[in-house]
Amino acid sequence: MKPAIKEFQDDTELMAEVKRQASNGVPKNKLYVLSHDDDRTDRVADEVNANEPDDLSELVGTRYDKKGDELRAIFEEFDFTPSESNDLEEKLDHGKILLLINS
Repeated sequence: MKPAIKEFQDDTELMAEVKRQASNGVPKNKLYVLSHDDDRTDRVADEVNANEPDDLSELVGTRYDKKGDELRAIFEEFDFTPSESNDLEEKLDHGKILLLINS
């Protein structure tokens, strides 16, 4: 089953949403933070103790030369179609940060 996705421009809004989800009983190990910038992803995920793409490296199992290819592969591991994965990765290209809620 595909996770729900919430998109944010602002890191603070995403962090507040992670806290909201956790207070509603969603385990933090079911929350994934994804952005195109590894430093941003690390910082935000660490701040709220959520998962990040590095936590999914076993799922993907391949190293990619391009970040976009890696992100699309991660989305596909969550059962998004290639077209959906491309659309989600494009949002990241435009500075969005995504919260995947894998309940």
